[in-house]
Amino acid sequence: MPEVVGRFAPSPTGPLHTGSLVAAVGSWLAAKQAGGRWLLRIDNLDRPRCRPEFEDDILRTLERFGLEWDGPISRQSDHGEAYAAAFGRLRELGTVYPCGCSRAEIARLASAPHPGEEVPYPGTCRNGLAPGRTARAWRVRTAGVTVHFDDLRHGTIVTDLGATGDFVVKRVEGFFAYQLAVVVDDWLTGVNQVVRGDDLLDSTPRQVLLHQLLDWPLPHYGHLPLVTAPDGGKLSKRDNPVSLAAGLAPGQESKLLAWALRFLGRKPPALLEGTPCRELLAWACGEGS
Repeated sequence: MPEVVGRFAPSPTGPLHTGSLVAAVGSWLAAKQAGGRWLLRIDNLDRPRCRPEFEDDILRTLERFGLEWDGPISRQSDHGEAYAAAFGRLRELGTVYPCGCSRAEIARLASAPHPGEEVPYPGTCRNGLAPGRTARAWRVRTAGVTVHFDDLRHGTIVTDLGATGDFVVKRVEGFFAYQLAVVVDDWLTGVNQVVRGDDLLDSTPRQVLLHQLLDWPLPHYGHLPLVTAPDGGKLSKRDNPVSLAAGLAPGQESKLLAWALRFLGRKPPALLEGTPCRELLAWACGEGS
C-alpha cells in the first residue's frame, strides 16, 4: 500500500477558528494514525483577500497546537504553470467550453429559485457562444455525468453532475477556479487522503470528475462534521478565533485541543487535562478511541 499523504489547506484571509482547528486536527489524526505524512498548503488563490500577516498567524497557531507539518509548505501562488497545463489538457480533451453568461443572467435563467445555494448552470453556451458574446469563463461539460466516490465518514456518494450544472474552471481574467486548483495542488504534492469539513462535500464530485478527466489517481476523501455558529450557520473567520493575534489567551491551547478531540469523538482521560498539546495528540494518535 502507498504511504498515506494527508493535508491541511487553510486560506490566509483571516485567523483560524474552531471549525478550522477541527479540520486541522481531524486531517492530522487521519494521516498520522495511518503512519503517513501531513502536509500544509496555503490556499492563496484569492489574492485580493489573502494577506501575509494572516499566513504567518496560521503557521504560528498550528505550531502552538502541536500540529507540525511534514516537508516544505506549498502555496497555490506557486502553481500557476501547473494549473495552465491541466487546463490545456482539458481543452485538448474537448471537455471545457467558453461561457459568456454573467452570474445575474444565470440566476434569471434558473428554472426554480435556489435560496442559499449555487444556481445550476442551464447550459446556455454549451453549444457555442451567441453572436456578439465574449467569453467570461470556461466551464466543464457535465451533461449525463454521474460520479461515485467513497467517503470515509458518509460511505458511498453518488452525484448526478448533470443536475448540478457545468462548472467553472477558469475565468477569462486568467484566474483559475478553486475546483481545478485544488485537484492540481493535491496531484502535485502527492496527496492521497483529503480530510476536510462537510462544507466542501458538495465540491468533491466535481473534483472527482476532474481527477478522472486528467487520468490522475483519486484521493480517499473524508468529510468531518461542521462546527456551527450559535444560530446554526457556518462559522466565519470572525467567530471563535483560535490564535493569539485574534485574542486567544495564552495557555488555552490544551483546553481547546481537548475540546476539538471530543468533538471528533475522542475523549481524553481526566489525567491528561491541561497537558501539553503534543501529549494530547500523541494520546489521540496512539491510544485514543
